Formats: sequence, C-alpha cells, structure tokens
Amino acid sequence: MFAGALQKGVNPFLKIYTGIPFSFTIILILGSHELGHYFASKRLGIDATLPYFIPFPHFIGTFGAVIKVKAPITNKKALLEIGAAGPLVGLIFAIPAVVIGLKLSTVIPVEEGGLGLGSSILFNLISKVVVGDVPPGKDILLHPVAFAGWIGLFVTALNLLPMGQLDGGHIMYGLIGRYQAWIGWVVFSSLFIFGFLWQGWFIWAILIMWFVKVKHPAPLDDISPISLKHKIIGIVAMIFLILTFIPAPFIL
Repeated sequence: MFAGALQKGVNPFLKIYTGIPFSFTIILILGSHELGHYFASKRLGIDATLPYFIPFPHFIGTFGAVIKVKAPITNKKALLEIGAAGPLVGLIFAIPAVVIGLKLSTVIPVEEGGLGLGSSILFNLISKVVVGDVPPGKDILLHPVAFAGWIGLFVTALNLLPMGQLDGGHIMYGLIGRYQAWIGWVVFSSLFIFGFLWQGWFIWAILIMWFVKVKHPAPLDDISPISLKHKIIGIVAMIFLILTFIPAPFIL
C-alpha cells in the first residue's frame, strides 16, 4: 500500500489507504501466479510450499512471490504443467486488471523528462480496444490498477523466458527436451542486444546466469513423451511470451 500511495502522489503516512487499489491488484496477480504453481504441484503429488511475498522498498513494493518445490519434478509432463500453470493463471487476473485499469485511466499531454513505460503487443491491443487511438502529443496516464496489470504482463514475460529454472525453461524442456539448451542460449544472448534498449536486461542476464542458469536440468524421467494437450498448453504459453515481452520496458 505504501508503494501504491506514492504512485498517487500523496503522503503515504497520512493517506496510505490510497494505495489499496494498486497493492490489492498486484498481490492478486502475483499471488495467483504462484498459487497456479502450487496447486499444479499438489495435483501431481509434488510437495511445495504456499507462496510468500518478498517485500522491497521500491515503486512496486515487492520483489514478487515465490514458492519452493520440495521434491524433484518427475517427468516432462509435470515440468510443463507446473511451469505453465503460474503464468496462465496469473494472466487470468492480469488481463482484466489492464482492461479495468485502462477504463479508469486518463489521456494527458506528454510530459518531457518523465519516465515512460514500454508496451507489449498484448497491452497495445487491449489499449486500442479500451482507449482507442491516442492523439499525437498525448499519452495515457495509467490508473494504479492498470499499472499493476502492466507489471503483471511484464512479470509474465520475464518468467516465460525459456531458460533454466524459469517457468519458460520448464515449459521449453517439457516441449523439446534437451534441445531447450539451444533455445536458452539464443534467448540469453539476445538479452545483451536488448540491453542497449534497456540496461535492465544486462542485470537480468547476470541474475539468470547466477541463479537460474540457462540450461534446464533433466527430470527423473526424461524419456516419456508428452500428450498433444500438453504440447498445445506449452505452445500457448510461448505465444504469450511473444505477446507480453517488452523490449524496452522503461523509457527515459
């Protein structure tokens, strides 16, 4: 709520309640993402913790939510199901948040020197439908609910990158097995190109190399094939990576 109140431009110590729309929406989106992983793990008989949020004092107020899977993931089917469940469930809440938030947003003259937000294909499509064409010299001042939805889409894209222990790494390994490493290195290398558009990609690449790696480890059963249904789920998830990815998320 503190972060949400700051976004409203008020004193968070006096009017912290003004941050409720943002904080509620961001917790709903990020929490549902991790609950998707949690319930998918439980359904497959894999022990996992409930999600917990990592607080951090910046304009979002949290580093996000995480769960800890306490047992090895058994096969490619389980990898794909658990990996895809989080992003897809999170999108169920992020997309309506963008729609509702854009309806509450206002179109204002462009302010020079301000921080701008990049747009994904999906965000642009929703904006075209909800707001329409924005006249030259104008921009959309996002309502806190819309900003929370924007963050939800961006976080979805980050998690769907097909590398290591990211959700996208699980999904891609479930789809193509050990060939995931090839895709992972291509995407990892591309982050350094995107880094010239937004320097945060350099940091994200370092974090991936340090914590989640590029190559996904093999599950216990690396032989059993996945069903057509699981292939479709995996492909749909990768399509959402393309739709939610933002080459330059923050523009100065």
